Amino acid sequence: MKTTNRFFVIITLALLLCNTSISAQDEPQEPQIYTVTTMHFNLDNDSDAKWVDVEKEYMDKVTKKNDYILGAGFYTHYYTPNSTDVKYVQVFANWEDIEKANARNAELAKEAWPDEDARTAFFKTQNSFYTPKHSDEIYSVVSGSKQFSGELTDNSIVYLRTSHFAYPEDAAPNELHDLRMEYIENVINKNELIKGYYPHRHFWGHNSTEYLEAFFLDSMDDLDDMNRRNGELFREHWTTDESRKAFGESFSKYFTGVHGDEILSIVPELRK
Repeated sequence: MKTTNRFFVIITLALLLCNTSISAQDEPQEPQIYTVTTMHFNLDNDSDAKWVDVEKEYMDKVTKKNDYILGAGFYTHYYTPNSTDVKYVQVFANWEDIEKANARNAELAKEAWPDEDARTAFFKTQNSFYTPKHSDEIYSVVSGSKQFSGELTDNSIVYLRTSHFAYPEDAAPNELHDLRMEYIENVINKNELIKGYYPHRHFWGHNSTEYLEAFFLDSMDDLDDMNRRNGELFREHWTTDESRKAFGESFSKYFTGVHGDEILSIVPELRK
């Protein structure tokens, strides 16, 4: 896999969709874009180097020094369709900063490994951990994030739920937003087991109907308890069968009912 594939070379069409003009130096930045590269571990790799050590070296010398990248992290297979899955996620303030981050990465790499042979050798080792096949997706942030609190450990997981939007003819202005926020404020934000919650939707990629929700949990043991606690909080806020039914009917019309579930391991050492 070529090194540049790791950092989303955005095509001209995608850039034309951007109407954001905030630069990384203008004002405090808020995340607006997630880029997700799904790669696959190379099971035939015979390098003596350790994957975490190599990626941590790059993270420390390049990613953490790149001001255009607001956040970054690696997530590996726990329960996903492919046991070789590894997702590399980066967070940006806007489209323009994706391109700027790529250029800055190249500069920082030359500073970190000024000798060209040494730099080439490092990237050869880094790339050897992955197969050439990868996929790229870009998601836009939607309202309702619950910022992570707590500490990440080797037991920490992300439960990723992918739903698909429906487009009802009787959709009312702001109805879905208001329903989402009511649920988030009264269930997600009050559930102490959910350490972080990040909803986002498709912006550029293979499926325009995708709506993703990432739940950060302390361990796999908390997943069932999270769902049980969500149910308790739901019944505490919507106290009658009629109110619960009315909310469910209003909310569900905006989704197809088809969803997918994945559980990913967090690599605490590989985060910005």
